[in-house]
Amino acid sequence: MTKFVYKFTEGNADMRNLLGGKGANLAEMTRIGLPVPPGIIVTTEACLAFYQQGEQFPDGLEDQIRQGIQYLEQTMGKKFGDVSDPLLVSVRSGAPISMPGMMDTILNLGLTDKSVQGLADKTGNERFAYDCYRRFIQMFGDVAMKIPGEKFEQALTDLKAAKGVKLDTDLTAEDLKELVQQFKAIYQEHVGDSFPEDPYDQLLAAVHAVFASWNNERAKVYRRLNKIPDDLGTAVNIQTMVFGNMGQTSGTGVAFTRNPATGENVLYGEYLINAQGEDVVAGIRTPEPIAHLKDEFPAVYDEFHRVAELLEDHYRDLQDIEFTVQEGKLYILQTRSGKRTAAAAVKVAVDMVREGKISREEALLRIDPAQLVQLMHRRIDPEAQVEVLATGLPASPGAATGKVVFSADEAEVRGNNGEAVILVRTETTPDDIHGLVPARGVLTSRGGMTSHAAVVARGMGKPAVCGCEAIKIDAENECFTVDNITVKKDDIITIDGATGRVMLGAVPMIEPELTGDFETILAWADEIRTLGVRANADTPRDATQARNFGATGIGLCRTEHMFMEPSRLPIVQEMILAGTPEGRREFLAKLLPIQEEDFYGILKAMAGYPVTIRLLDPPLHEFLPKIEDLLVEITELRVTKKDPARLSQLQELLRKVRALAEFNPMLGHRGCRLGVTFPDVYEMQAQAIFNAVSRLVKEGVEVYPEIMIPLVGIPAELELMREVVVRVAEETKQREKVDFEYKVGTMIELPRACLVADKIAAHADFFSFGTNDLTQTTFGFSRDDAEGKFLPTYIDQKILKENPFAVLDQEGMGQLIALAVQKGRSANSELHIGICGEHGGDPESIDFCHRTGFDYVSCSPFRVPVARLAAARAELKNRKK
Repeated sequence: MTKFVYKFTEGNADMRNLLGGKGANLAEMTRIGLPVPPGIIVTTEACLAFYQQGEQFPDGLEDQIRQGIQYLEQTMGKKFGDVSDPLLVSVRSGAPISMPGMMDTILNLGLTDKSVQGLADKTGNERFAYDCYRRFIQMFGDVAMKIPGEKFEQALTDLKAAKGVKLDTDLTAEDLKELVQQFKAIYQEHVGDSFPEDPYDQLLAAVHAVFASWNNERAKVYRRLNKIPDDLGTAVNIQTMVFGNMGQTSGTGVAFTRNPATGENVLYGEYLINAQGEDVVAGIRTPEPIAHLKDEFPAVYDEFHRVAELLEDHYRDLQDIEFTVQEGKLYILQTRSGKRTAAAAVKVAVDMVREGKISREEALLRIDPAQLVQLMHRRIDPEAQVEVLATGLPASPGAATGKVVFSADEAEVRGNNGEAVILVRTETTPDDIHGLVPARGVLTSRGGMTSHAAVVARGMGKPAVCGCEAIKIDAENECFTVDNITVKKDDIITIDGATGRVMLGAVPMIEPELTGDFETILAWADEIRTLGVRANADTPRDATQARNFGATGIGLCRTEHMFMEPSRLPIVQEMILAGTPEGRREFLAKLLPIQEEDFYGILKAMAGYPVTIRLLDPPLHEFLPKIEDLLVEITELRVTKKDPARLSQLQELLRKVRALAEFNPMLGHRGCRLGVTFPDVYEMQAQAIFNAVSRLVKEGVEVYPEIMIPLVGIPAELELMREVVVRVAEETKQREKVDFEYKVGTMIELPRACLVADKIAAHADFFSFGTNDLTQTTFGFSRDDAEGKFLPTYIDQKILKENPFAVLDQEGMGQLIALAVQKGRSANSELHIGICGEHGGDPESIDFCHRTGFDYVSCSPFRVPVARLAAARAELKNRKK
């Protein structure tokens, strides 16, 4: 028969998968001789078997629980349910991975109408006994029987008011007896049966409730948010009760071995005299700082300080400890690795290395790379009271407060004048870039995590909430509504790009702090990682920012963003609408010196490092006015008959725009297909790049340009475009009498490119995986539609584990990438391989890139520190394997 129940004395810290984190730690503390009340653990295997059998206990479990209670009776010299000296237990959950606050606890189990009097007689403290009993009825009713907790709280509040007291501790024994009867009446009303008088009935119902709580809504949400598997199950810890509510020499508390907010090496926590554990976190009374324990109970404080140091040294990590003092004696009820802020995580890791407790490698593995983002952006004060208006996708981290504006032009003017504005749009397009730059943040009702607004905001380090479909935007009247609430232009809102929340009014913020410890951690990461880390940057400012964050090159410079500058957009539009090659070249000649200056600035900002410049990628119609906007203006001119010349001009423009329109532009006339049909566009861009390179070489600046041809799926496409780039480069060298290195490669973003990667590699110096489009074309998903419409449902229903646009799909797309790497290098052993999609900043995806043999990852500038740490962790984890 399967062993479902273990004594604390039978376990240790290595058994957390079976005994849960809490149970394993209780067993470990028992093993090393700490004052832990005895107990037993029902295993996670029992929980899984419970679900496999339709939420019924597996055979043998009840008998093993009864045998475990008999062991506790022998150990404690008490009897479960005894009317003169009853054994009481607590029942707590404990999953293998810590899930604080997600599962439910029951204290004082074993009390009945008869045994409560025995407890009163044994302790000589009737008030204490009935205080335990009323707490037990409330917890059991709430946790095991799903009676709304507020029903009990209201009865308690009403009784205190009737007795004229403020605190629970002011109620007398007679008052508590009265409360017990009220609580039992509430129980009877909701359950339809009297409160159980058999302690074993109580215990088995409590174990059943803990198992069931594994799948309560808050537990499922917590697991989804923290990527904890659903098939771990929870253990149940049944532990002999010790009492902090036995009077003024008793108490209970929670403490951390270091400050979990700052990382400072001081005991941090709170305690309450004459209380049980739940009181500390329930907010019913105001706890005292742990430092005051030294004054009230100096011997207890000294013992606790010793135990805290011992536990931190034993586990070699910051510990979160629950304790109870019963009549002057200290008991340890739980220890676990403490949750901490990003700032504390960094400081604790660095300090512990300096103290000789852990190695540098362990320090790097202790810090979640995603936490570093918190240190680099403003964020909402977690203590702040906020009014959440709506929730969208957390598209770019950070938080911002500002006045609502609905046009990029207005955002530009007011933002540049120093006003804090939030740009609110249905969705953004590249021609909104001038408004995005000065805005504090962006909110869109459509679009996903890799939409234009999301990508641009991440690159700039600005917060963005996208795909917030709950807001209904009325651009004409400059307002948006959520249910019955209307937000007008100039109203103040706050957006939280880390959670997707949109809030009314200004909200308190926490400013970012980058300490010396932050730099120390990243320096250690750089010593270990083998993956290079570059940045996606389109301007000299972005390039400088990326370099300051530790990027060693640019993995993606998108030239289309340069075309969207308001001063040059008319030239671009004239070039597109030119009816002849000659006319097109006339406007390309005007763009050439402008592009040259763009590339000069970026190459100079990243001197000494490679800069990968992607030639024009989006379809040409993206640079033209929208058909809808043209139709509105044409209709207005027709009706008013104001300007016939302008009307004629717009009608001709509409004809050309319609001619360029496509049914599916993402799979249409874009990328290298533009280069093939309009080679003079790519030729102009190549000339601008190499002109800039020549100038910098003459100035003594070290530059390494890499020209990337987008959307190649047919080897001949790259062969043809490479010839154009190489010809321009060699002609420039001869004309300018300079020499320089350069590379020509392609962005792999189509499944076909992966399948014929060996043939493409014959014409490439490098591959860079554009995983945003590769995800779309692999899944057959339209990115913005998928994230806005059905992907959340797919993730909720576990059709997909993660959003494939945020975390690389290793099972499907990963096979295509691995195949492309293998085939590409089989044909060209010198082939350099990187990734420049948004996955380049995701820790899980970075680990995949490390294992697949990539040379570098590239991500937005503000993700560079995350990527540096994630790359080091990937090296360490895979080194162990």
